[in-house]
Amino acid sequence: MARAAAVTSPTPRPAPLADRSEAVLSRLQLLVTRKLDGLLQGDYAGLLPGPGSEAGESREYRAGDDVRRMDWPVTARTTTPHVRRTVADRELETWLALDLSASLDFGTGQWLKREVVVAAAAAITHLTVRGGNRIGAVIGTGGGVSAPARRWRGGPPPAGPGVLTRLPARSGRKEAQGLLRAVAGTAIQPGRGDLGALIEMLNRPPRRRGVAVVVSDFLAPAEQWARPMRKLRVRHDVLAIEVVDPRELELPDVGVLPVVDPESGELHEVQTADPRLRQRYADAAAAQRATIAAALRGAGAAHLRLRTDRDWLLDMVRFVAAQRHARTRGTTR
Repeated sequence: MARAAAVTSPTPRPAPLADRSEAVLSRLQLLVTRKLDGLLQGDYAGLLPGPGSEAGESREYRAGDDVRRMDWPVTARTTTPHVRRTVADRELETWLALDLSASLDFGTGQWLKREVVVAAAAAITHLTVRGGNRIGAVIGTGGGVSAPARRWRGGPPPAGPGVLTRLPARSGRKEAQGLLRAVAGTAIQPGRGDLGALIEMLNRPPRRRGVAVVVSDFLAPAEQWARPMRKLRVRHDVLAIEVVDPRELELPDVGVLPVVDPESGELHEVQTADPRLRQRYADAAAAQRATIAAALRGAGAAHLRLRTDRDWLLDMVRFVAAQRHARTRGTTR
């Protein structure tokens, strides 16, 4: 009878991805608003009245335009008078490079690594979207096949092996929430990702100066992404958010542990009862993290590490407060 009951009773199914994403984003918005709101008050006073000084796009000359803003190179190429638009000085453009490759679909702490990525994106969006600022994102789910830019207001971007997707930069809280829904609804695909290609999407085409935030576990070889990161730093203020799980730093003593590489599918059995093996693993992990930190430091990026077994929001609050304090003291890092 017990077997028959087990067979005939309905099996509870997990909620659809869209529903889970919407619930997670609602909780994240509440947490971020309560703890992060007010930390950046005074950094951006809103759009300044009148024209700004930051160069923008060109358009055809119209009667009444200021001739001092003539764009002579474009006028010469098109033989039609053009003027250069300007952008208000305090309008900030922020771009997120979000690594959602297979290695992020892992976690042994309170959160999965991909959940920390989404949470970090939500926090950065909340901090930068005010005052008419614009925010966009590029998302990598593996490989290196580019997908064309698309509107992200209606839902998640197209998912598939080797997809790099660009979500155009827009202003407004409603648009920012649409971006976060698109990020949270992105399905992680198997296969190795190309973090260097993801960061390079922020370099091409060149954008006006702003803030670039790269969120990843940075487990790809440093030589793959260090140069694009340095190029990015030449034009933008760069923040690198490294997502770490405690099991990536040390192994527990649990006997024979089957381990699967999420990107290649390779299966290994590790005898964790061997203290020498655990020590070698910890030493190798520490060396790897030191290499990552050195590469980010060499690129001139600010470095924030978030762990799946800690309060990521508290770590982010402390980091933002430290950055504000450093700027008031005249230092940048």
